Amino acid sequence: MAAYKELRLVIVTPEKTVFDEPVSSLRFPLYDGDIGILPGRLPLIGRLGTGELHIRYAEATERSFFIDGGFVQVRGGVVTLLTDRASPTDQLSVTVAETELATAKARRANTDLELDLKEKALRRARKLLSVSRKA
Repeated sequence: MAAYKELRLVIVTPEKTVFDEPVSSLRFPLYDGDIGILPGRLPLIGRLGTGELHIRYAEATERSFFIDGGFVQVRGGVVTLLTDRASPTDQLSVTVAETELATAKARRANTDLELDLKEKALRRARKLLSVSRKA
């Protein structure tokens, strides 16, 4: 198996390709915890979580995005993230995140399914607020 010395990140949402550039490393949330990826990583398919994607370039500069679930594939030096939402953290608003959290808290849940959806919305809004405050 060939060891790839370069790493390329591609982020795709339903609307467009948000990001397609070479990177030196990255870290992002999976459904059950964070993972870091370096060049030479063995193939992987996983379920994305919600949170912050950290990107590091060879020049030691960094960039980050807020991602909202989806799937990741690592294959042949290319990391592809398929996600519903990928927003650069410098474009996030604390006010918008606080509004989303308030909306999620006010949501009524009369069934188990509605309760699950409310809890998911709360987790997502809390992560968004946390990432927004850091940016």
